[in-house]
Amino acid sequence: MTEQLRLMAVHAHPDDESSKGAATMAKYVSEGVDVLVVTCTGGERGSILNPKLQGDPYIEEHIHEVRKKEMDEAREILGIKQEWLGFVDSGLPEGDPLPPLPDGCFALQDVEAAAEPLVKLIREFKPQVITTYDENGGYPHPDHIMTHKISMVAFEAAGDPEKYPEAGEPWQPQKLYYNQGFNRPRTVALHEALLERGMDSPYGEWLERWKEFERRERTLTTYVPCADFFEIRDKALIAHATQIDPDGGWFRVPMDIQKEVWPTEEYELAKSLVDTSLPEDDLFAGIRNN
Repeated sequence: MTEQLRLMAVHAHPDDESSKGAATMAKYVSEGVDVLVVTCTGGERGSILNPKLQGDPYIEEHIHEVRKKEMDEAREILGIKQEWLGFVDSGLPEGDPLPPLPDGCFALQDVEAAAEPLVKLIREFKPQVITTYDENGGYPHPDHIMTHKISMVAFEAAGDPEKYPEAGEPWQPQKLYYNQGFNRPRTVALHEALLERGMDSPYGEWLERWKEFERRERTLTTYVPCADFFEIRDKALIAHATQIDPDGGWFRVPMDIQKEVWPTEEYELAKSLVDTSLPEDDLFAGIRNN
């Protein structure tokens, strides 16, 4: 390579980077790729999901600072760089009817205005590849959907000198992917592998819910082999202690089965300005040595 490869992963909250594409990022870091995670919000309205930490008054009162420290630890484990966009977590509205989103939150920002700090980071970091969420947010959290929206605007605008002239010299990324790690083929493969071995599967309910939602199957275009980095992924995820129960469903599939049955992380190529042939096994396919 005559030019440094750079990957930018745009995420909604601290912990999203460790549950979506973390093994891919660790693999690329090991190969000398420069990896930057952009975290749109501070996760201020996230629930404390680890039952061992629920009811802790310090954590409840200082959730923003606690989650920042967790992100610092995960960043070190993955070997990545990380930047905050500084928006405020919208929370996940629950109930029927759904309550209104809180004033000033990320999901209520003007999309064009909210994309500007991301454009600035793209122009500074100069990634050839960006990963983000699909139009459904991966799942319909308002911050994930907003992350998708600003990522799409920023990808198009970053290379246009007439857009956001105050945000630095133009830079055009070459490819944009949607994270699709939580896909049906992977879930089915792991579920069946566990049952074949006479083990309980944590995925039975997931698969039933999938039928309920009648979700459109996404097109998986890119399978990045990264099984050697699954342990690093899990370690980074556990660093987000308020969000992850180390004894929970995330970790119920033995590592050797994961590596044997499904040794990749998956992506959907959404935009490409370079020639590539599908399926790919590399987010930089068509960019390396061009």
